[in-house]
Amino acid sequence: MPKMKTRKAAAKRFKITANGKVMYKKANKSHLLTRKESKRKRNLRKEGKVSNADVKRVKKMLPYGG
Repeated sequence: MPKMKTRKAAAKRFKITANGKVMYKKANKSHLLTRKESKRKRNLRKEGKVSNADVKRVKKMLPYGG
């Protein structure tokens, strides 16, 4: 059987942890930061966890763990 191809768009956006959780970088942290409060910017630094409803689809796009 041939190798499965990774969806490159998904590989750039998601990462799978050692325990199998799917993480992503949060949006709204690139520009116009002066008007956002410090607490909001601090919380945007942390990686977000993909919801359980979407994990199966993301893992299918990343057959080798992204």
